Amino acid sequence: MTMATRSGGRFTANHKVGLLAAGMGLGMLGLGYAAVPFYRLFCQATGFNGTTQRATVAQAASIRVTGRPITIRFDANVAPGMKWIFRPLQVTQEGRVGERKMAYFYAKNISDHAIVGRAVYNVTPEQTGAYFHKIQCFCFSNQRLEAGQEVRMPVIYYVDPAMLKDDDASDVQEITLSYTFLPAAGG
Repeated sequence: MTMATRSGGRFTANHKVGLLAAGMGLGMLGLGYAAVPFYRLFCQATGFNGTTQRATVAQAASIRVTGRPITIRFDANVAPGMKWIFRPLQVTQEGRVGERKMAYFYAKNISDHAIVGRAVYNVTPEQTGAYFHKIQCFCFSNQRLEAGQEVRMPVIYYVDPAMLKDDDASDVQEITLSYTFLPAAGG
């Protein structure tokens, strides 16, 4: 009998190594699929890589407005081949840290058919992502534009005053909020 066969109803060392390797392979495959959602959750929780935060109306109401001015710059892009015009209706917006503000973006579908898009976003400098809170945003869900349809899309946001206590972010005077629309599934 060779070592690769069962003897007496027990697995040999080769069988155990094979099962262990198969189990590790399945585990690594599972981690590969879980990595994207876990990374997204990590970024949303920490502001890593310029990921902004979501806030409720109640959370925003508890924030105090400071005297510290802040400028928000808006940037808008569309993925290559996506037949949309997309731009901010204001290039910059002045405000105070902690102040709720609303900005508008314009989008138009210039194709002859409906297109569903999804906006991905970030802020720069990256260290401000943990302090940039959006209360309402078109980026929270897919946007469907019919052929030729044009819309104004609001974003309501504030910059958390906790940023002023962060040595890496306290001296930031301007934050850029950038969006890129990509085709979404179902479009």
